Amino acid sequence: MEATWGNHKVSKLLASSFFLLGFGSNDLFQSRPKSEADVAVLYATLVSNYSAAITDLYGMGARKFGIISPGPVGCVPRVRLLNATGACNDGMNRLTMGLAAAFKSGLATTLSPTRLPGLTYSLADSFAGTRANFDNPQAVGFVNADSACCGSGRLGAEGECTRNATLCSDRDVYAFFDNVHPSQRAAELGAQALFVDSPIQITAPISFKELAHER
Repeated sequence: MEATWGNHKVSKLLASSFFLLGFGSNDLFQSRPKSEADVAVLYATLVSNYSAAITDLYGMGARKFGIISPGPVGCVPRVRLLNATGACNDGMNRLTMGLAAAFKSGLATTLSPTRLPGLTYSLADSFAGTRANFDNPQAVGFVNADSACCGSGRLGAEGECTRNATLCSDRDVYAFFDNVHPSQRAAELGAQALFVDSPIQITAPISFKELAHER
């Protein structure tokens, strides 16, 4: 880019661009903390890694960050398999909420104006923003909020979404497309909530829409 446009133009482009970052979900899927001490170490490590990544991007010229915390990881079909009833896994959801709280606290230091001048950000509470999909799925048009549209076995989550997997007839009424990822409609609802914010105010200190218009 610098070779084509020059350093000054690229710097202006990066400074005005909206950098969207999602964090934590895959880390939580791969983690199995056995004690409170393990949880504390996990949180500290992840917050440090995420903070370093944001600082690196800032050093490259990024100035506007939309940051999305993990959603209800305990409610994805693959994790629901851990419960005989197919209910959300409360332990995993508590771990998710704890990480979001730890990161929010860490941001206060990492993204302080004195440390990173000129940086603006919005932190989205994806857990709160998508929880309605599971508490009252019919209210947002979902017929199924616990199973995968594409997969196999119990909850459609025991097998991956492959060419030979079972596919639902209408993916738009499912909250999940496969055993871990949201359907396109669920993703659209989440994006709309983040951009304009919702009555429960899931973004802070400003909405993504306000961040996008920051100059």
